[in-house]
Amino acid sequence: MNSIHVGETPCSEEIILQGIKGSPGICIGQAYLVDKEGVDVVHKYPIEAAHVRKEVLRFKTAVKKAKEELSTIISELPEDFSEHISILESHMILSGDKMLYGKTIETIEEEKINAEWALKVVVARIMAMFQDIPDPYLRSRAADISQVSDRIMRNLMGAEKINISNINKRVILVAKDLSPADTSQIQLEKIMGFVTDKGGQASHTSIIARTLEIPSIQGLGNATKIIKNEDIIIVDGSEGIVIVHPNDATLIRYRAKRRDYEIRKANVTRECKNPAVTTDGFSMKLMGNIELVEELVSVIDNGGEGIGLYRTEFQYLSRTSYPSEDELFERYKEVAELLAPDPVTIRTLDINGDKALSYDASNEESNPALGLRAIRFCLMRPDVFITQLKAILRASAYGNIRVMFPMISSLEEVLAARKHLQDAAMALKKANIPHRSDIEMGIMIEIPSAAFMAETLADEVDFFSIGTNDLTQYMLAIDRSNRKVAHLYQPLHPAVLKIIKYVVDIGKKKGIKVFMCGEMASDPSVLPILIGMGLDEISMAPQSIPAVKDRIRKLSRKKSVAFAEKILKQTNITDINRLLAQEDVKAVD
Repeated sequence: MNSIHVGETPCSEEIILQGIKGSPGICIGQAYLVDKEGVDVVHKYPIEAAHVRKEVLRFKTAVKKAKEELSTIISELPEDFSEHISILESHMILSGDKMLYGKTIETIEEEKINAEWALKVVVARIMAMFQDIPDPYLRSRAADISQVSDRIMRNLMGAEKINISNINKRVILVAKDLSPADTSQIQLEKIMGFVTDKGGQASHTSIIARTLEIPSIQGLGNATKIIKNEDIIIVDGSEGIVIVHPNDATLIRYRAKRRDYEIRKANVTRECKNPAVTTDGFSMKLMGNIELVEELVSVIDNGGEGIGLYRTEFQYLSRTSYPSEDELFERYKEVAELLAPDPVTIRTLDINGDKALSYDASNEESNPALGLRAIRFCLMRPDVFITQLKAILRASAYGNIRVMFPMISSLEEVLAARKHLQDAAMALKKANIPHRSDIEMGIMIEIPSAAFMAETLADEVDFFSIGTNDLTQYMLAIDRSNRKVAHLYQPLHPAVLKIIKYVVDIGKKKGIKVFMCGEMASDPSVLPILIGMGLDEISMAPQSIPAVKDRIRKLSRKKSVAFAEKILKQTNITDINRLLAQEDVKAVD
């Protein structure tokens, strides 16, 4: 991203860089550039036919060495980092993936070119493919491919390895990119935070940074070109801002801001295990959203009371084939056991089958956001769907599991999904395999047609879970990954709020619970509206739970109901934001 010049110091001009928020918090200190020079400088040269086999062997050796390096890192991980082993293991699997490994060998053999160039060409094609995926979580998996290929490339070129664990001074890391393996070597007593040119909020590197609770910003674009070694920088992970060469006034302001943040965080965290109860006695359950089993620690530590959304896509990515029933069962069982008796809401596979899975043979789609994904994909592939459902039912014998179907648009889809769930239970019963067949079944309300059909759908399910991210996208016809129209993506649009209230009201009328698992639930400023609407439960990223709990404890449900009614009468976003900014305090006792 472009820099903004905002002031001067006696020696250098103050520069502000805007990036993507990775992990909240503020740190101030000297920059330490992690040198990856040489990896990006790759040249193409032809290989004689007689030497092609040797070049392939050189590539295989580099891959083998990359796997050995990752294996060593895993074996040396401190106990506090053990929950992230599966991320590093996925990188080991990726290095042998046919999309990366197989295609590179094929390119060397067919084009008779050096391994470095073949790897670069293959990775470029994969990156282009991932850019078309609308879901930010799935799109961010491209970073894993890039990080694995960088490790292989370093071995091919003999470039010096990054060894963050050897840094022996208190610094802020600045890098083009950091892999989960790099991040896992961070020594908290030395590294205050980090910023990278690449990456995003959903990357595995960001997930690890949030677990470590150190400020991080990703996707800065040109930080490594602007920031020099030992430059004084400020990293505001809560705002996604890096300030280079801060002047005295900026330093004073941010030192105070850091102190206030740390005091507020300590106060909020201290109370996070206590329930979220309003001043007039209304109790709301707060759950965590997770993608990896390893994130359970963060849910528990931050006072989460279960899992409101367990995204299961990760177990299908970074592989060469679909996972088996037993593989899925072991993961789901682990989550269920660790959280019992608290509920675990498992969302069935929500993936774009044509582009996200390298081993799936589906044809490409011109508009995958509206294509064969989620429940549509699962109903098209009952073999894949029933395998997952059987694993879920088996794991439910070890805890309190709820199953949830995504991207429902019609009654027919709900009935078909339930039939597959019944078939899965029958198959397990015939095989005399322990399971529960009476688990709660719910659907995500994220397509307008499902919202408007809520009264009919409520007769067939046990709960609704509102996915505000996609619901907003589809209600407003906004591609939130398209920067040209991203400013029009407004979760507080009157139409979005009215449809949410309609779904909640239908839930009350029909006697089923209504949850929310979208990003709106993690915004403390919106809580008076959500409580006032009558939601039964909300879930969010684990790190957001303490602040949301703290906000709920300061609210009156009775006043929140009146406030929500006032908000729902507004006809434009400007007035809604004005009321939130000016009158939200009136919802507080």
